[in-house]
Amino acid sequence: MAEKEAGNLEAVLKEVVDLENIPLEEVFDNLRCSRAGLTAEQAQQRLQIFGANKLEEKEESKVLKFLGFMWNPLSWVMEAAAIMAIALANGGNKPPDWQDFIGIITLLVINSTISFIEENNAGNAAAALMARLAPKAKILRDGRWTEEDAAILVPGDVISIKLGDIIPADARLLEGDPLKIDQSALTGESLPATKGPGDGVYSGSTVKQGEIEAVVIATGVHTFFGKAAHLVDSTNQVGHFQKVLTAIGNFCICSIGVGMFIEIIVMYPIQHRAYRPGIDNLLVLLIGGIPIAMPTVLSVTMAIGSHRLSQQGAITKRMTAIEEMAGMDVLCSDKTGTLTLNKLTVDKNLVESGPGFRKRHHSGPSDSHGC
Repeated sequence: MAEKEAGNLEAVLKEVVDLENIPLEEVFDNLRCSRAGLTAEQAQQRLQIFGANKLEEKEESKVLKFLGFMWNPLSWVMEAAAIMAIALANGGNKPPDWQDFIGIITLLVINSTISFIEENNAGNAAAALMARLAPKAKILRDGRWTEEDAAILVPGDVISIKLGDIIPADARLLEGDPLKIDQSALTGESLPATKGPGDGVYSGSTVKQGEIEAVVIATGVHTFFGKAAHLVDSTNQVGHFQKVLTAIGNFCICSIGVGMFIEIIVMYPIQHRAYRPGIDNLLVLLIGGIPIAMPTVLSVTMAIGSHRLSQQGAITKRMTAIEEMAGMDVLCSDKTGTLTLNKLTVDKNLVESGPGFRKRHHSGPSDSHGC
């Protein structure tokens, strides 16, 4: 019987039933709960079924992340030069070129270390911010109200939300006075939305006025916020900065490859040079043909920019986002009233007037939209 109930609850959670729009009584029926809340035993069983009320955190190897900063076209050329300096330059009774090898490897490690530290710090800051936003929740369990971590919430729990609370999970409001909810971070609405009994509220929204009870209908990755976070996390679009670096690296690889091919033909079949002097010349061509210090300079520059942004309260998870933001030509923003005066006007300079129409003068800053 318990297995059947678990299967039914999982089907509900997977949106077989639209819990946001059906009547409240049907919500209780589908979630196998009541207005008296759940028992501790029921909550524990559901916690095993649905998991904790938090977003998925991907475990990432620090070592692989560090080595990942050495995996790009410019780094490949530098790594090839380092290998040539010790593997191919050992001839003519001369030792390997350890000086060039150590210099190149040092630059690679410095560049990777700077990028790794900055992005790791940004990731830790973002995680700390998310942890701070994860609120406590006032839950009705076993007929008693207790304040617990929001992570233990499960669908079917009855919670109490009041002024100043961050809503811990998607829920439907029960009987009580209407709330004013600030959900601008989720929907872009610049003004608090009024929510009454039966209305749905989203995890991450902030209560600006009122106090009411609600029944939880979705937790963790199944919430509106969790689904949005999953969509953002699943995007793998290559940024402008990475495209530029890749283009530069590919150009260097092609140019150096052609140059070394010509150099080999000229030195050995035509000039009959000895092995080691020829390798030394190829090594000079290889090292001189790549901007060895460019990745390091770029990492240091973006690290400084990331540090200055952090002082102003902005968190940058990827340092490349700084360059991408700086190189932006057009910013498209929906609900631009959130950014300005919450007023929608028409740009009179973009409107073509015809017979029977006249332009009205509007003064003062506001959003501009062309029709």
